[in-house]
Amino acid sequence: MTQVTFPPPFTRPSQVSEQLRSAGYAVLAPADVAAWVGCDMHELLALNPDWQGLPPDDFLKDGGRYRRRRHACFVVDHGAVQQAPHRPHWQPVEYNALHGGMQRLFAPMLPPTVAAPVWNKLLQALAGVSDTVFAAEPAAEPWFLEAHQFRIDTTDGIGRPTPEGAHRDGVDLVAVFLVDRHAVKGGETRVFEATGPSGVRFTLTQPWSLMLLDDARMIHESTPIQPLADGAYRDTLVITCRRGNFQGADVVDAPQ
Repeated sequence: MTQVTFPPPFTRPSQVSEQLRSAGYAVLAPADVAAWVGCDMHELLALNPDWQGLPPDDFLKDGGRYRRRRHACFVVDHGAVQQAPHRPHWQPVEYNALHGGMQRLFAPMLPPTVAAPVWNKLLQALAGVSDTVFAAEPAAEPWFLEAHQFRIDTTDGIGRPTPEGAHRDGVDLVAVFLVDRHAVKGGETRVFEATGPSGVRFTLTQPWSLMLLDDARMIHESTPIQPLADGAYRDTLVITCRRGNFQGADVVDAPQ
């Protein structure tokens, strides 16, 4: 059976901020991601092997075994990147009905990954566009970033990139990088206005293509994946930017 896919509505790097303001989302092709970040494509591709050894996500409440992940937190202040002490990931049930209200302590990202020069460039680019689009004054306050490395596989015959369904994340900016996909069908990205009828659907297929979202305005989800051959998977890097503090800091950092 032929698989029907919709091509991504790519934006040029110079138009990212304008597109985010006007439409609430922007999508970049891999070469334009590298240009926007200020790196060579091979620097991004050099990060890919790290996804081969991701440990299982032990917090899936649907009983699945299809997700592997690592997690790390950073603060970007006036362009300076600082890794924060490792902490649980927390979301309220209003944003994640399936896993909200849980302190989920995932395995940390590996030191060589976060020490790579391209990693700092990537975080600086995301904090920079957040300054441009969301801040009243550039660099007026630091940005709190959470990075999630995901591998969704087909161990159970089907893998669910967003088991919580269509959702918002409770942040300012959401960045979803497609790192790689192998022998899968599905994984269509769907983006909808949170308070309106408009929406788009497309499939990211090229390694290091990128979707950026204004989280307050847009709801998003990715459809399940199914295998076309043994060992099928879909790898993504999701990074969120938030003003003020990490989400749930008053819960996670509260005295026990």
